[in-house]
Amino acid sequence: QVQLVESGGGSVQAGGSLRLSCAASGRTFSRYAMGWFRQAPGKEREFVGAIDWSGGVTYYVGSVKGRFTISRDNAKNTVYLQMNSLKPEDTAVYYCAAAFKWLVLTTESYEYWGQGTQVTVSS
Repeated sequence: QVQLVESGGGSVQAGGSLRLSCAASGRTFSRYAMGWFRQAPGKEREFVGAIDWSGGVTYYVGSVKGRFTISRDNAKNTVYLQMNSLKPEDTAVYYCAAAFKWLVLTTESYEYWGQGTQVTVSS
């Protein structure tokens, strides 16, 4: 069992940066690949990116590639989402999630979810 808690959301102007954190409970954090998703009002939850168990491999969707960076610190049971050059269309609730498998992009493939943190980007 893994419990995930996101933090670091907030409001920024376009072009700004935010770093989200996702703290995990339990001693098995390093066994999970971690993903980040986001959900804008009226839209389905969408995959943003993921990082493998060791932190050595990452994957991003095209809309955030080059702007967002995922990293993890297994000693701290934490995964991060660094978001740069933010755009108004990045506005959403951001969720972290844990999966046994790599590489999975669908919500159904992730076993555990955080509660989400709001990111608002104004133009």
